[in-house]
Order: sequence, then C-alpha cells, then structure tokens
Amino acid sequence: MPTFLELQDDAALLSFEHQLHLSERVGEHNWHVDLAQPRFDFAGENPLVCDRVHLLGSAAPGPRSWLWSWANPFGYRAEVLEIALRAKEFGERHGIRELSEAEIPFDALPGSPQEPAQVASLMMEAAKAATGHWSGYQGPTGGGTRAGFLLDHPELGLPAPTSPRTMRVLQQGMMELRMQDHRRACASYAVNRGLEVSGDDGPMWITGPDFRIGVEFNEQNLMTKMTATLGAPS
Repeated sequence: MPTFLELQDDAALLSFEHQLHLSERVGEHNWHVDLAQPRFDFAGENPLVCDRVHLLGSAAPGPRSWLWSWANPFGYRAEVLEIALRAKEFGERHGIRELSEAEIPFDALPGSPQEPAQVASLMMEAAKAATGHWSGYQGPTGGGTRAGFLLDHPELGLPAPTSPRTMRVLQQGMMELRMQDHRRACASYAVNRGLEVSGDDGPMWITGPDFRIGVEFNEQNLMTKMTATLGAPS
C-alpha cells in the first residue's frame, strides 16, 4: 500500500521524461485552455491542440489549500473530471487522504510547501502515479493560483527508450529531483517504461533493447554510482 511520499518517488523519473518530451515538442509557447469544449492549446513555434484535457485541481494562495476539481462548485464536464476521480478512488482504496479529501491545506503536505506551484506539483505527481497518466501541465490562472492538468495526445506519448535518453533521465533526474528513495524511483521508472529490472539488494540492473545500466545505492537507497553498457544484451 503506497504512501503519498512513495507516490512521489514512483512518479518522479517517468514524469520528468514526459516533461522533457513535452518541452521538446512545443518549444517556446503560450497556452490556453477551454474546459467547456474541452480543449488545451499550445501556441508558439510548434503548435499543438489537445482535445482531451483533464483538470486535476488548483492550488490557491488565499485559502492556502489545494482543491480537487471534483469538489469545485463550478461543475465541470464529466470527461474533465475523469482522471481526478480516478485518483480519488485510488486514494480511498489505499488510505491516501491527499488524494481522497476534497481540500488539502498546504501545511498538511510533506514539508509544508508554501508556493502554489510546489503544491500543484506534489498533487500532480501523486495523481500521475495513481492513474498512469503522465503528460501534465500546470499554469497560473490568476491571483497567484496554479491549476494542474493532465493531457492526452498521440504526440505526447514517449518514443521507444534509448540508451542516451534513459541515461539522461536517470542522471539528470537524480541530480535535479527531490526523491526519498532512489532505488524505488529507478525501479518504478524502469517497470513503467517497459524495461527489465533485476537486483534486489545490491546493484540494480536496468536492461533495454540495446543497453544495460547498472545503478548502485548506499544504505539509505540513495544512488552512489551509475554505469552503462551499450549493445544488445546477450
């Protein structure tokens, strides 16, 4: 039964790769969302229109809380609420109040984050891990509030894993992301990416179609070393 913090580790690296892919796809951009249609537009050097958009919720500085979209009195369309409701069901099933309660105070989250963008990120990562929907976007909606969305579009799907990309995700992710358990994060990423994982206690081996990556951890399950071997595994 995962905790809210464990969901952060489960989501971290695959979410990071999806964000890299989204950034490369749309480049410099502006965005606009119309939840009545629903439709999410990236306008700029590489325009993209997503006609499947899911509002997770919003983090507002006034009440200093996150409000799930299904609890918002505005009354959104069913398809807009679908993924947030799926995250709610996951939270109820596993006893994760951050996913199942309508409104979550900033101070009730790990580390008591104060910035709406930080809060939106935490809630979005947990929802991604809970629902298996990985392409996300958060943005300002006025008054300091940040809204979190998950997007579906064929061009936002990841290409097949390659050695350079996998190494970049693991190395850059370990340096830049805040994770509690690197071993758990690596294993979750590999499984969700369709890669083979082996090694329970010592080094972890992540094997792809033409590469094998070894990751070593200390007693706190923090990464200490990473190596890669290219070529099809024997």
